[in-house]
Amino acid sequence: MLRIHFTDGDLARVHLAREPDPVWETLLGLHQLTAPRRGLPVFALWRRSARARLAEDHLTGPVRMLSALAPASASYWPDFLTPGASADGLETALEALQATPRLQLRQEMNRLADTHPLPRWAHRLARGERNWMEEVATAFRLVHRTIIRPDWAGTARTTEADRALRTRVLLDRGVHGLLDSFRPLMDWRPPVLHVRYPEDRDLHLGGRGMRLIPSHFCWNTPIALADPTLPQVLAYPVAHPPAWAPAVTHDRRPEALATLLGRTRARVLAALDTTATTGELAQRLNISAPSASEHVAALREVNLSHSQRAGAQVIHTLTPLGTALLHGELPPHPPVG
Repeated sequence: MLRIHFTDGDLARVHLAREPDPVWETLLGLHQLTAPRRGLPVFALWRRSARARLAEDHLTGPVRMLSALAPASASYWPDFLTPGASADGLETALEALQATPRLQLRQEMNRLADTHPLPRWAHRLARGERNWMEEVATAFRLVHRTIIRPDWAGTARTTEADRALRTRVLLDRGVHGLLDSFRPLMDWRPPVLHVRYPEDRDLHLGGRGMRLIPSHFCWNTPIALADPTLPQVLAYPVAHPPAWAPAVTHDRRPEALATLLGRTRARVLAALDTTATTGELAQRLNISAPSASEHVAALREVNLSHSQRAGAQVIHTLTPLGTALLHGELPPHPPVG
């Protein structure tokens, strides 16, 4: 269990990442490709195309390099791989990575070496040989370009759906409500956030706050930095509908949603382009609350909408598939599990 201790100052400095983090998604996406366990079905279509692109571009070396530094099966990888500057994009993050202080680099690489054997080049990296840090940055660029960037729109949709939900809860119920909305993944018992975690430790934020990063490729367990002295982040998994598919086309725009779904249900789908409670949907569309609830339930059954309880309210959002249908970006073929 990871126990994150908040002060009043920390609560005022909690914020949500505005978009998927390119560094975290690259490493966690790579984990979905290289994990020793059977691949998760939700990523099956993406995994197949990502592996094909890696093979086509002959990127075995960069994949091995990043996998040696951040193994899918390990409970630790160096914090310098996920610098806080990643909030401003991949290139800014890689500039920060290459500027990692030598003491931090050596300490984190030594800790990594205690968990599993490292290749010879990694020991030279630990000694601060900058050409090897440049090689790591290049590996990031190549792997990100090949397995993450082609499906960035799909990644953004799944994380934005979660962000819309959390933002709505934050507006309605404040930071306490936001932290409480992560149940059962995390348990908010003020002033401590209890996070399911592979190690038992306490993290005191000490007024620095925290950046919460909804992650498309994170699965089951949130991930925090190992060094408690760094600016703190918490990457956490978002919900994926069973019908998630990354590749989309713009040439299948539905010509008549009303014909496909029925007029009222099509209006409900359109109204869910922004988050809403059942009562708000009823008010927006001038229908009864039971009718709104019935239509949302029908959309939910076919993975077009998602509902989540936040305190006394249930908040409805579109799933990535629902957003794709509404905006005419349907998958070119159904994903295979």
